[in-house]
Amino acid sequence: MKSKSVIYIFILLSSIAFSEVKLPKLISNGMVLQREAKVNIWGWASAGEEIKIEFLNSTYNTSANEKGDWNIVLENLEAGGPYTMNITASNAITIDNIMIGDVWLCSGQSNMELTMERASPIYEDVIANSENPFIRQFEVPDRYNFNEPQQDLESGEWKQANPENIMKFSAVAYFFAKEIYDHYKIPVGLINASLGGSPAEAWISEGALKQFPKYYNEAQKFKDSSLIVQIEKSDQERIGNWYSLLNHKDEGLNDPLGNWYGSSLNTSDWSSVKVPAFWSDTQIGPVIGSVWFRNKFDVPASLTGEPALLILGRIKDADSVFINDEFIGTTSYEWPPRRYRIPVGLLHVGENTIVVRVICSSGKGGFIPDKEYKIVFDQNSIDLEGEWKYHLGAEMDSLAQQTFIRWQPLGLYNGMIAPLLNYRIKGVVWYQGESNAKDPSDYAELFSSMIIDWRNQWNEGDFPFLFVQLANFMDPKDEPSESDWALVREAQLKTLSVPNTGMATIIDIGDWNDIHPLNKKDVGYRLFLNAQYLAYGDTSVVHSGPILNSVQIDSNKIILSFKNVDSGLVSKDAELKYFSICGSDGKFVWANAKIENDKVVVWSDEISNPVAVRYAWADDPEGANLYNAEGLPASPFRTDNFKK
Repeated sequence: MKSKSVIYIFILLSSIAFSEVKLPKLISNGMVLQREAKVNIWGWASAGEEIKIEFLNSTYNTSANEKGDWNIVLENLEAGGPYTMNITASNAITIDNIMIGDVWLCSGQSNMELTMERASPIYEDVIANSENPFIRQFEVPDRYNFNEPQQDLESGEWKQANPENIMKFSAVAYFFAKEIYDHYKIPVGLINASLGGSPAEAWISEGALKQFPKYYNEAQKFKDSSLIVQIEKSDQERIGNWYSLLNHKDEGLNDPLGNWYGSSLNTSDWSSVKVPAFWSDTQIGPVIGSVWFRNKFDVPASLTGEPALLILGRIKDADSVFINDEFIGTTSYEWPPRRYRIPVGLLHVGENTIVVRVICSSGKGGFIPDKEYKIVFDQNSIDLEGEWKYHLGAEMDSLAQQTFIRWQPLGLYNGMIAPLLNYRIKGVVWYQGESNAKDPSDYAELFSSMIIDWRNQWNEGDFPFLFVQLANFMDPKDEPSESDWALVREAQLKTLSVPNTGMATIIDIGDWNDIHPLNKKDVGYRLFLNAQYLAYGDTSVVHSGPILNSVQIDSNKIILSFKNVDSGLVSKDAELKYFSICGSDGKFVWANAKIENDKVVVWSDEISNPVAVRYAWADDPEGANLYNAEGLPASPFRTDNFKK
């Protein structure tokens, strides 16, 4: 009898626990609800359970269906807050500090993901003055699923802007939100669902992927969890074996006279190189493996007791750093900026030693040019550029890239977008495209389909969808050439044919040596201009730079007309640059260009019968300088459709 009683009590308690109302992670303290919309408050309970919500002096009642799902719709919400919501069923839940305003989904890859902490070197004052309870972010945890759309997120909470929380905010999203708040004084909620390296196909639903057989079939493969386990295991073993062999072969780790990070090491047989530099440009040549770099620097007595920050620009690919025999820090891949805190007391008066072990698993290894390499104190700095000693540690074969399961088609839609679909939003801000530049041929169709798919899934109509055109990046070219990045920009430009979309052109604020430019304030501002125009009805706002409208060939000249000229076309930095022109042979040469009556006339003495013109058609069109008078750059374009 005793055992039966225990079982009965267990069943009763389980039933009570199951019947308690459960809310999705988004419906939580600090949330921002969309104003002037039909707002869903939803969750799960036992079948038939009655739920009551009290909010803004109104009471709403419903009951869970046979599956335990329930939903209540709030209407006519006006901007304001903070408010409290009480939910009563078999249990009671209170949600505090609720704001009503505009909710923007912010998604894409690493340039959307990039945090204010990452951008902090150029925004210290912004961060220090970021206290604002009316701007909030919900960071969606990274998650993929190939089998079914997820109902809820694994974790997450709303955080309001302040000097502590803002460090985890998307920098682009924060500056976008700040512009909205500063102009309209309404609360802004940011749902940050972004993941570095992700291609567009990872964010599209299974139904919409069917029109792209290549991606749809790939998604079906990854429904097999055993395949994922197999791939991950194989990658881990292969990568682990590569690094184990590297460490075994590396003379710097196995020298009988001592590891090479020691400050007393004899380096008389080491060579010298001016840092920053790639070691492929030295006598080592294009070697894969590890190379050790050493330098000595003097520290005056006045600085030895100060906190210090070591800045080593960027390094391809991985680094481990030592100062005066002590390990300072490590970074495992090429993109993050190297910023390492130097413990107080480690630096001493006079000569100090820095050692950097650099590992390159593919491509060109070394220190990225045009970055800062120095030690920074409160009011002083020590420059580390110049002659360094270097020595090959070990030579290896290239390491094949791992299979990034999280980037495969469909997975991020199911894991990071599907759980958001019941939450009302004002619109979407999107920054992505770099990862599709390897195969840009279908990006226009892919991206347009994703926008339409999201709108269908949210069932809110053609909400504003704002996106960023790819920035300038990589080595500038001396001659006109083909460019996959230019093709992606063209695909993004074509996407403006989708209704209620807006594009921020940033061809002038990227960095040639960094796929993650830190200037996110201007990006956020240009996105905001599009929001003003599309989402807030301020149609008098100049929201875009010039976009090619029509082309006329007149003898040996091509005359270009533009939309979004507004107060007029202008050329920054004197004469127009980065126009090229071609004849029937399709060979482009640099062209002359000038502004006449708010049109651009393009010609070249080498081409008597031109057929096509291109502007800013390159990975990094250095010097492209066509703008409107309001200071917004023209989108890159071409008038041809030649294949690569």
